[in-house]
Amino acid sequence: MATILAIETSCDETSVAVVRDCQVLSNVVSSQIAIHQQYGGVVPEVASRQHVEIINWALAHSLEQAQLDWSGIDGIAATAAPGLVGALLVGLTAAKTLAMLHQKPFLGVHHLEGHIYASYLSEPALEPPFLCLLVSGGHTSLIYVKDCGHYETLGQTRDDAAGEAFDKVARLMNLGYPGGPVIDRLAAEGNPQAFSLPEGQVSLPEGGYHRYDSSFSGLKTAVLRLSQKLQQSEGALPVADLAASFQDTVARSLTKRAIACALDYGLDTIAVGGGVAANKGLRRRLQAAAAERNLRVLFPPMQFCTDNAAMIGCAAADHFNRGHRSPLTLGTQSRMAIANVMQLYAT
Repeated sequence: MATILAIETSCDETSVAVVRDCQVLSNVVSSQIAIHQQYGGVVPEVASRQHVEIINWALAHSLEQAQLDWSGIDGIAATAAPGLVGALLVGLTAAKTLAMLHQKPFLGVHHLEGHIYASYLSEPALEPPFLCLLVSGGHTSLIYVKDCGHYETLGQTRDDAAGEAFDKVARLMNLGYPGGPVIDRLAAEGNPQAFSLPEGQVSLPEGGYHRYDSSFSGLKTAVLRLSQKLQQSEGALPVADLAASFQDTVARSLTKRAIACALDYGLDTIAVGGGVAANKGLRRRLQAAAAERNLRVLFPPMQFCTDNAAMIGCAAADHFNRGHRSPLTLGTQSRMAIANVMQLYAT
């Protein structure tokens, strides 16, 4: 079994974990949400500086929690792509430096592959093939998981990611940042049928609509226009009903596409990853729809939905056990298709 120290700094969480295959020995996460709230979103330069300030503390604390020293670590991993380049560079530089200092193998990990492996942290017996619904602030994809390092994107958003739509709609309603948790909380108090909102469909050149691709830009605009209309007529926004109606529309859209994709490709398991996997409305709707069709749905534990190093370590451990290693010359990439994961490894 491989014991991996992993670092995740792709956006605004500084995280270091020690993972033994799928077993989490430690997982330290330092969030920057409070810092970025005043700006209404993540400021890349500020995020990078915060990673520099906290990385050494996170490394020491993670090893302490795991009750290990460097002799107990088999390999060192870090997120290499995709993400904010400056933020990625902090974690990748730290990992490569430690790998050279302690003479350990180094592995660069694809951030989205990490989200796929978050399901393995609670379901270590999970085996491909299966479908992953990956929904976060930057990504909304349906990924055919064929094997470690071998993926095919079957569907994706054509504009806003689902998490991005939550943030933008929360901003429209003056609910603050991040939008996902506050909308989820308010939705529990509202009526999801209060307002009819457009689900968002992607037209095909030959006619009809794409079964797996999604669009949330039109939904965001519809919420804006509805909010303006309600403010003019009523003076105050029924925020709970608006939140519930918006959340239900997003959950319905994601569920419909995930179920159709799984059935079309003969896959009996849907693993959900990313920050939006924590959304209660999505969890309820997808689980209910899957049960009707005898499909299994896996949601990671809440602490592994958002960015964390444990999922990066789990992915790295599988690559390590297969003999994959990354060169110390590996650089960061702000964008990288998940189909190109194996480009991160020399073998």
